[in-house]
Amino acid sequence: MTAADFQALLPFMCVAAAAVIVMLVISFYRNQTLSAILTLAGLLVALASLPIAWSHAPRAIPPLLRVDSFALVHLALLLVGTVAVTVFSQRYLEKYRMERGEFYILLLLSALGALILAAADHFVAFFLGLELLSVSLYVMVGYIFVKEKALEAAVKYLFLAGLTSALLLFGLALIYAALGSMEFSALAAAVAGAPDGLSPFLVAGMLLVFAGAAFKLSVVPFHLWTPDIYQGAPAPVTAFLATVSKGCVVAVLLRFFAPLDPASQTGLFSALAAVAGASMIVGNLLALLQDNLKRILAYSSIAHFGYILVAFLAGGENGPAAATFYLVTYFAATLIAFGVIGYLSPTDQEADTVADYRGLFWRRPGSAALLSIAIFSLLGLPLTAGFMGKFFLVAAGAAAGLWPLLIILTVSATLGIFYYLRIIIAMYSGEGRKSEGRTADAPFAPTSATVLVLLAVLLIVIGIAPEPLLAFIQAATTLAP
Repeated sequence: MTAADFQALLPFMCVAAAAVIVMLVISFYRNQTLSAILTLAGLLVALASLPIAWSHAPRAIPPLLRVDSFALVHLALLLVGTVAVTVFSQRYLEKYRMERGEFYILLLLSALGALILAAADHFVAFFLGLELLSVSLYVMVGYIFVKEKALEAAVKYLFLAGLTSALLLFGLALIYAALGSMEFSALAAAVAGAPDGLSPFLVAGMLLVFAGAAFKLSVVPFHLWTPDIYQGAPAPVTAFLATVSKGCVVAVLLRFFAPLDPASQTGLFSALAAVAGASMIVGNLLALLQDNLKRILAYSSIAHFGYILVAFLAGGENGPAAATFYLVTYFAATLIAFGVIGYLSPTDQEADTVADYRGLFWRRPGSAALLSIAIFSLLGLPLTAGFMGKFFLVAAGAAAGLWPLLIILTVSATLGIFYYLRIIIAMYSGEGRKSEGRTADAPFAPTSATVLVLLAVLLIVIGIAPEPLLAFIQAATTLAP
């Protein structure tokens, strides 16, 4: 490897070094605040190193990684998401009397796995990144072991994700048996060069690999784990599951699907269209039936990633840009929602039912305002980032002629009005109003308040003026064949 290769890998090296430093520090001195500061510092240094890596992009780190502008945009998004989760976790974990330093090691290792996935150009890197992400998450989900629901969620996630990993590994073996190579480019060339049909080994291997990726995205029919895990996991961990752990899978799948021609791969793209349509319908319909806020967000996330699959199918220049733009808006809104949930949750239980938020505006107006902005963006209300995200998805789908999927998207998104507005109505209902009027918020930690306000401002600014961000994403996410 050359010096330029090492500079291109700086974001990965910074996160890995931070994990090692935190591990060494807690071996001699346990202090939760110090561990959080070191974690945050490592992530911020990794973010600061992105321009250095960008100056050497595109750069292939053979045979596993490809550090190009596409990867670096997603690396930035994943790092920002992890920074927010770190900030939320620091205050959340203070409520529990347990050793907390190991949590930050696990968070950094999960983030490192996500970064590897976003830059993967080889199925070995894909599997290593996915397992590094997943194994750390098994422990993070059940980290608050004094909560029965957290342990139950961890066991469920361990069993289902472990089974999925075994199937995925078998799929990789079949792909290698069919191609003699595990590079993405070899698989893409084989798919593009065989319009009349692929070998049975290759088809079976691709199905198993895509099933593993679909499990991580929790799209239909691999969605059944999502509500239970979201409900049982600590709120900051749920935020990480809903954003970072899914965003990296979107990045790696975009890298594979973008160069393919839908016209010559009708079977593959028809299957993906069926998954997208089913995810949009099932996610929104099941969210209507929930009274638990975390379960509502879980089912709605199924629908949101169904929307993103429309961009996969659109392909071309617009598809990757629309998917990445929507990811940005989804990340910001979801992080705010789970950040507020974690802030409002007492030690003995999560504040995760709609009833817990009844009259919230009269008790904590600032929290209600932040959560309202997040929900309006997830709903896709005009003048929010979520509206522009859906607009660009629809534009990409219309340019590709995906009219049946766009009809499903429009109808299913309309269903979201009912369950999202139910939360808004509960927060502003008069039941929580006291005779003396509104009460001031209990103070957020300064770092948490800063992150939440910045994310809320971002949602509004993007909703009003999306062009600069969209132009940047379009330029950065153009994938070379």
